[in-house]
Amino acid sequence: MRGFASLLLAIAGLTLSACADTASAPTASAPAQSHTRYIELDGARIRVREDGPADAPVLVLLHGFTMSLESWDGWVDRLAGDYRIIRFDLLGHGLTGPDPLKRYAPEERVETLGRLLDALDIERATLGGNSFGGLVAWRYAARHPERVDRLILVDSGAYSIYGVADEPVPVAPAIQAHLRNPTDAGFAASMGTIFADRSRISEARFAQIRAMMEGNGDAFVDHLAEFTLPDPTPDLARIAAPTLILWGEEDRLIPLEQASRLASAIPNARLVTYPGVGHAPQEEIPARSAADVRRFLEDPDR
Repeated sequence: MRGFASLLLAIAGLTLSACADTASAPTASAPAQSHTRYIELDGARIRVREDGPADAPVLVLLHGFTMSLESWDGWVDRLAGDYRIIRFDLLGHGLTGPDPLKRYAPEERVETLGRLLDALDIERATLGGNSFGGLVAWRYAARHPERVDRLILVDSGAYSIYGVADEPVPVAPAIQAHLRNPTDAGFAASMGTIFADRSRISEARFAQIRAMMEGNGDAFVDHLAEFTLPDPTPDLARIAAPTLILWGEEDRLIPLEQASRLASAIPNARLVTYPGVGHAPQEEIPARSAADVRRFLEDPDR
């Protein structure tokens, strides 16, 4: 039971808007546009938000399990002046809500990502993802190298953890209850596990995260019932895009050693780690992590 509770947190990729790290210089310029729309795919209405100039290089960001597109607000504030940033709520998450067809398996999410890019008329883009979102991003990059310019992985899922490998782990009743109706204590405990420094978390963001979880509990459970982590080595070796891996050194959910394994397995990858930071660097230290992303986007060899 305790091991599966750790698994839940490990694949959750819970991400919070940072209320710290604001002393660093923010974005150079305000985004030229920002709008939200819904795109329908086989009965599912996917919430999509676009920020930045329409003709700028495209950066697509994928959030983690149980979260929503707001998890990337800190990067958008700092990068959207120069990039067209596209975020969306994964099926069964945020305001997209449950999928009528229950397409929650990792490979189904890779397919959904491709269809969404088609619907947005995006031929090539840089992909970024945190935790479970990173897993979807690198799997897409491995299967469709012709469509990925660069890849950014933030404390990304990849290798087996907590006994999950080729087969899913049964979802314990207590975990199901937590996902469908989290208690105050359970929610606070999970937040404390995600972040190395809880002073970076605002109460407003806590409320937003919890509100975005409402109505998605059954979808979260269905997601876990299909979640697998088979050996990623062959797929990682096929990634052709220059890859930046960002990792919090105090990540309590996905071991830091997996960051080095990823960097070694992906042919053209480099790793940046952050002391004193947990599972979601884009949230705990948005200014510093966004600056590393900007340098990578401007010159992936630097």
